[in-house]
Amino acid sequence: MSSLSRRAALGILAVGAVGAVGAATGLVHRYGRKDVPADVLPTRRASHTGRNPVVTENACTGTRDWQVTERGPRVVTDPDRQIQGYASTTSAAAGDSVAFHVSVRPAQEFTVTVHRIGHYGGQGGRQLAQSPTLRGIAQPVPPAHPEHGMIDCGWPVSWTLDIPEDWVAGVYLAVFRSKDGHRSSTPFVVRDTARASDILVVLPFTTYQAYNAWPQDGRTGKSLYKGFDAQGRNAGNAERAFKVSFDRPYSDSGRPSWFKMDSSFVRWAEMSGYDVTYASSIDLHEGRIDPTKYAALVFSGHDEYWSRQMRDVAEKAVASRTHLAYLGANNIYFHIRTEESPAGRNNRVVVCYKQDPDPTPNEHGPTVRWRDLEKKRKHAEQRLLGVQYNGMLARPVPLVVRRADHWLWQGTGLTEGEQIPNLVGVEADGHDPRTRLPRRAVQQLLSHSPYLDGMGRGERIQNTSLLQHRDGTMVFVAGTFLWPLALGSPDHLDSRIQTATGNLFDRMVTRTVRA
Repeated sequence: MSSLSRRAALGILAVGAVGAVGAATGLVHRYGRKDVPADVLPTRRASHTGRNPVVTENACTGTRDWQVTERGPRVVTDPDRQIQGYASTTSAAAGDSVAFHVSVRPAQEFTVTVHRIGHYGGQGGRQLAQSPTLRGIAQPVPPAHPEHGMIDCGWPVSWTLDIPEDWVAGVYLAVFRSKDGHRSSTPFVVRDTARASDILVVLPFTTYQAYNAWPQDGRTGKSLYKGFDAQGRNAGNAERAFKVSFDRPYSDSGRPSWFKMDSSFVRWAEMSGYDVTYASSIDLHEGRIDPTKYAALVFSGHDEYWSRQMRDVAEKAVASRTHLAYLGANNIYFHIRTEESPAGRNNRVVVCYKQDPDPTPNEHGPTVRWRDLEKKRKHAEQRLLGVQYNGMLARPVPLVVRRADHWLWQGTGLTEGEQIPNLVGVEADGHDPRTRLPRRAVQQLLSHSPYLDGMGRGERIQNTSLLQHRDGTMVFVAGTFLWPLALGSPDHLDSRIQTATGNLFDRMVTRTVRA
């Protein structure tokens, strides 16, 4: 069935969508008043594709063993590198293989366990596989490339996982545990692009790698943001890399920067019973994703680094009447390209020269900010999203509600001008009057939150935005890093944001799009 035909068969959303997750589970606002009940089962939302294996999967027994501590006597650190590893790919389908490359210091036995992230009765994950006991040795830290700063490990394969045919698409963590009790991890996605789920969730692996400064040892490590000077100090742009490799661990315990945004969303979405499948940003880049299969594409985390090929998929989605939802801020900010690894594997290197001259731009232009690619801001992120990055915050501020009568806020109890404490944080988006909106799209700004820019650029306004095109296609941008944490992170929970997000997704997956 075509995307349009499938949506035409869905029927029109009833007033008062079923998405009031906070009311359904009895949750109240955050700040210590109540946490997610551990025994909450996934809400049985009807899948409009006719099949939703996520609910069945989350009825299985879960475990908290997927959680790797970042504190305590057995914490893994980059200077000591007790046990760290990386995966050979950002995503794999059933029947494919994922190889893990692991260094153990000092040499000793270790194991790899593989966990799927979800709800699982509040446990947050389920173990699906375990390696045999393996013999690990310390692998070398290669020097940074003298011209572009890339660190590519090229370690041998320690263990290979063959993805079983019955594994449900999802976000997975490989957890590495040494005999002496140190643990670290690395994420990957199991995809199922053959199945037309209601929602496709895309994880921002290109942005994960941009921020990865492994090893943060005061000497060697580099990211697209920083490196170290001769005194071991963070030298910022002066020592940063222009190219970063997927063939290295993530720093310390192995969780990418802001991975918590994605894992928080995933746990909430699966608790809520949405029909979801998953992909990585490299899947978008490599052309595996047909956006017409889905009612909505959801970008759950901090998704800053985009290639032209990735953006083409998002633009095709809107043109094909597939909705977009960006739950973080500072999306589609830097234009990147990818390159093959020294071992000859495609798309294992992310390239971004930013303000420095790009010596080898491809046909899509230099690796600069999207808004700087052409004159008149033709490719500014607002031209697709409706808002764009406008500042950083030294500390969180309230999100100030605007248009409280809008259906997004229905069932939240929020009133015009009411403040949701500490919801706007880290980075923020806002409407830029100098930059055009998409043609014939109507924008509704659903928050108006003043904040002081942490870089000393004065007061800015954060906006949560909803664009609606003439055919009914929606593009939603939360405009703050902390929105997805309010969905499923215990120290940020807010049932009003859960309810609003449920309203959005219920409308996206059930609303008939006009022909």
